[in-house]
Amino acid sequence: MYNYAKRVEELHVFEKAYNISLSIHKISLEFPKIEQYALANQIRRASKLVCANLAEGFAKQAGSRREFRHFILTSMGSSDEMQIWIRYCKDLLYITNEQEKLFSNEYQ
Repeated sequence: MYNYAKRVEELHVFEKAYNISLSIHKISLEFPKIEQYALANQIRRASKLVCANLAEGFAKQAGSRREFRHFILTSMGSSDEMQIWIRYCKDLLYITNEQEKLFSNEYQ
């Protein structure tokens, strides 16, 4: 018997995406001031978009499989985008190698 999620927060993938977005947000607040309106802001927004698009797709799944698919794919795109931003953060020495590996693995 299947146990279907009634709320997006019940999905394991949402839980993981939400938790990592909180970590990304907290770490980005420590970036240099010059990056607060550039890279730090970008990674905060992109990490939250993974969650937001999962939620929107989940909400629309009953009405339209096409829209559901669109939002899931958009969420996956934001996840891939985050892997690039994380690489920038590591190469600019804003995060450690260990943090980069952890975040990259989570977004995969």
